[in-house]
Amino acid sequence: MYGISEVDAAELKNMLNNGEKLRLVDVRSEAEFQQGIIEGAEFLPLHVLPLRMNELAGDEKVVLYCRSGARSAQACMYLKQNTGIDAINLRGGIIGWYQSGYQIVRPAA
Repeated sequence: MYGISEVDAAELKNMLNNGEKLRLVDVRSEAEFQQGIIEGAEFLPLHVLPLRMNELAGDEKVVLYCRSGARSAQACMYLKQNTGIDAINLRGGIIGWYQSGYQIVRPAA
């Protein structure tokens, strides 16, 4: 999609199960984030990405997700164009993750 790297839920689950070093970033809104996350994800809402993109390093594997995969795809494109970071989009977002039978957890307070 749009010349960005993508993984589906099964591929991401394998990466996590294999202990692959990656940074999992949730770009949804605060309300969506509070509904549940993929375990280990950090919160970086899409609207603040331009202000905080310097917190992401080009030498780390970054996987972005949102509700359906559309906003995170936009975020991946933005990062690639503005920082050179080749972030990976979770195709289908957290909906695809959940529909694949994988666990969603409450974020830490």
